[in-house]
Amino acid sequence: MTKTFLGDSFLLNNKVAEKLYFDYAKDLPIIDYHCHLSPQEIYEDKQFKNITEAWLYGDHYKWRAMRANGVPEHLVTGDADDYERFEAWAKTVPYTIGNPLYQWTHLELRRFFNEETLLNEKTARAIWDNVNKQLPQKTARQLILDSKVEVICTTDDPIDSLEYHIALQKDEQFNVKVLPSFRPDKALEINKPTFAAWIGSLSEVVGETIESYEQLKEALAKRIQFFDEVGGKVSDHALDTIYYAEATEQEVSAIFEKGLAGGQVSLEDEAKYKTALLIFLGKQYASYNWAMQYHISAHRNNNTRQFNELGPDTGYDSINDGPIAVPLTRLLDALALEDALPKTIIYSLNPKDYYVIASIIGSFQEKVPGKIQFGTAWWFNDQKEGMLDQMKALASIGVLSRFIGMLTDSRSFLSYTRHEYFRRLVCDLIGEWVENGEFPEDYELLGTVVQDICYYNAKNYFNF
Repeated sequence: MTKTFLGDSFLLNNKVAEKLYFDYAKDLPIIDYHCHLSPQEIYEDKQFKNITEAWLYGDHYKWRAMRANGVPEHLVTGDADDYERFEAWAKTVPYTIGNPLYQWTHLELRRFFNEETLLNEKTARAIWDNVNKQLPQKTARQLILDSKVEVICTTDDPIDSLEYHIALQKDEQFNVKVLPSFRPDKALEINKPTFAAWIGSLSEVVGETIESYEQLKEALAKRIQFFDEVGGKVSDHALDTIYYAEATEQEVSAIFEKGLAGGQVSLEDEAKYKTALLIFLGKQYASYNWAMQYHISAHRNNNTRQFNELGPDTGYDSINDGPIAVPLTRLLDALALEDALPKTIIYSLNPKDYYVIASIIGSFQEKVPGKIQFGTAWWFNDQKEGMLDQMKALASIGVLSRFIGMLTDSRSFLSYTRHEYFRRLVCDLIGEWVENGEFPEDYELLGTVVQDICYYNAKNYFNF
């Protein structure tokens, strides 16, 4: 029998799955422990002028689909008016069948705006008018509250003042925790042309000149302490390529000084520098009981012409396929040897790494349930098959019940419906196992597992 599109049984293929979702998962709060929302926009309670601003500004998922559908760039990121851009997206949506964008688009229309009409070229104007009429009440804060979000962890540069996080904590009218996450990628990218300038900015922030590797470490330690004082409990690293190369402190100092002077360092020296600094940072995180996140295997800015035109994070990235097992294991082991391995969450953009990561994390579990996590399916993989494959790999050789679940990794305040998408898949996967007779129909057990994955494991893991 054909199911109703986005009906109650959406992604739920048996009665056990439906019971688990509606009785245990559906109404849980959300802990969004990694996203790219703007704390300034949350503090200022951003008012969107129309659905295009809320939906299409900065959403490279949609931009990629529009380009693949032949939409001219001026309607994607250019100077077209907002209705023209919305109409171009509306024309694209019917062609996205099989892509979660089709389901996400309509979930957001239904859950936030009670709009059940399918979006296409013919319905674009009516949906535009209906949604825009409601937008004055759908401010940034209201969308967060409508989604029952409890905690948001933004992504923040070590030199950030965190002024909006501090202001939000003083705002008694908004009870959602908005916490910073420490993202020191610019301190690690010694071969980027922006490296020396960023070190100069860090010097200004800490009020001390940074001319040596030792001074860099001292400055980063001060910023970690500051982030911790503002409530931060999470760090994040974009390790598109993961390295491990041992070096003496003297070697690393010389490499840093060369990079600071504007010299290009060799790939071997870059690996030595990054290894040493990652180990130092890991020890710092452990001392504050933070969770450390590694995002691995992205290949960024593939299209040089478009990068020069539009900059990063505009939809021209892809999956990397480099080796990770040896360098990742050695990096974790170097920290574990000194009893300084923090809580760690490891994500890979390449599904080939799923069983590698699921097996590696089992080598370093200790003290805390699920201390080392195989992070949820990410970016190109945060769709049905990617999520199921990640959970099956973790369940097969690890402990799925300790999984800390979903995050949005998004710049959009409308993306919280992805938690519904994820929760339905969790319930369907477990329901399928029960239907197949692989596990008992014990709702005391199954309901607890579902609720833990969808909410309580993250709540306990981060201790916000």
